[in-house]
Amino acid sequence: MKNRIEELRGKRGIRQEEFAKRMGVSRQTISSLENGKYNPSITLAHNISSFFGLKIEEVFIFEEE
Repeated sequence: MKNRIEELRGKRGIRQEEFAKRMGVSRQTISSLENGKYNPSITLAHNISSFFGLKIEEVFIFEEE
């Protein structure tokens, strides 16, 4: 699953470390999300989307294989 976290975070000038703290996860989790190596729980996806004021599907892009 792809996502726009890095793009959206960058537009707000928020470092991974700060964003991770706000989301209650580690910086490594945010890094893994941004690199497509980790899929978030529905709760984390909701929290991330809410933080940016967007719908989940506007942040996370599901691609069928």
